Amino acid sequence: MNIKMTSRERVLAAINHQTPDKVPIDLGATPSSGISAIAYSNLKNYLGMSHLPVQIYDVVQQLAQPDMSILDKFGVDVLDIGREFNNKPSDWKPTMLANDAPAFYPVWFNPVKLDNNSYVTYDDDGKTVLSRMPVGATFFDQSYFPYVDGYPDNYDNLDAEMNRIMWSRDAHSPWDHGGDEGFWETLREKTLNLRKTTDKALMVICGCNLFEWGTFLRRMDNFLMDLLCDPYNVEKMLDELLKRHLATLEKVCNAVGDIVDIIRFGDDLGMSTGPFMDAETYRTLFKPRHKILCDYVKSNSQMRTFIHSCGSISLLMPDLIDAGIEIFNPVQTNSYKMEPDFLKKEFGKDCTFWGGGVETVGVLNNSNPKQIREQVLERLEIFSKGGGFVFNT
Repeated sequence: MNIKMTSRERVLAAINHQTPDKVPIDLGATPSSGISAIAYSNLKNYLGMSHLPVQIYDVVQQLAQPDMSILDKFGVDVLDIGREFNNKPSDWKPTMLANDAPAFYPVWFNPVKLDNNSYVTYDDDGKTVLSRMPVGATFFDQSYFPYVDGYPDNYDNLDAEMNRIMWSRDAHSPWDHGGDEGFWETLREKTLNLRKTTDKALMVICGCNLFEWGTFLRRMDNFLMDLLCDPYNVEKMLDELLKRHLATLEKVCNAVGDIVDIIRFGDDLGMSTGPFMDAETYRTLFKPRHKILCDYVKSNSQMRTFIHSCGSISLLMPDLIDAGIEIFNPVQTNSYKMEPDFLKKEFGKDCTFWGGGVETVGVLNNSNPKQIREQVLERLEIFSKGGGFVFNT
């Protein structure tokens, strides 16, 4: 006889490779498992819930923060603790989506509309363009790369330059309040309140990106060449990033490490055709540093380690698991060597798949409901056996 679990129990059982009472579900517990503002606007209208606001909490990727009534309607089991911030009407201001539907931005976000109807964000000087959203686009692209012309002689200005990158400057909640006085105390207070008022599992987003920060600082083309041609400077910069990530992790673990269930890292290591680098390059440059981050979390908190990494990463997964990663998202099954059967057989005993519930690039957007249902049921059969699966698209 199945015993009904709480959402938190259900998620933790799945991560522990126990069979939960039903497959846990995520929608919006991370920006990597969320929903675009346009899709969310369409969804709430379809559900007859048009009164709900579309709050774009991740302005870079233009993602909506789902209302609790929608999360409850679909039985979603996980929450981003950042949703406890920006919860007053005065925290938001009106805007329009690319499809002309009404929405809201956080009050601090001030993109500038140009004469050609595209949007840009500027640095404090009012001249340097940091990001752009072309006409008809649905997210902002990074435009400013501080080390595009070469590595600096020293990293005295690294903090300042990181704060000019859109992923940091225009961060989603709770990090848009990271500079507030008493932020860490407030974060704990709000997280404690969330834990007391819901039985859902709690997630904290803490990027700790390594490869991606290399691309943010040097630009993708340069950094990919650097991995092979200039590993000395790559390692030097990665060590500077690692110092900063560990300092942040220390604060996160002290503030909420005992009351949050999962910590999400991010590092997109894959293309659809394979990883951005060979396994030996990953082992040399990134694995030791990922291990340091995971070891710190495991030694200083109760949180489980989750990585968002798009694309084909199965060739790197043995090393990521060995480094301490427990949960993988988004499980991009249309990529090379990322077939559900293969992933579950090869890695199903060693990690949790958080995603892959339906193939989003070709099936979800091009198939009829019957075909989508068939694939979802097939994926559930494959991924959910013995736990180790959280449904997400």
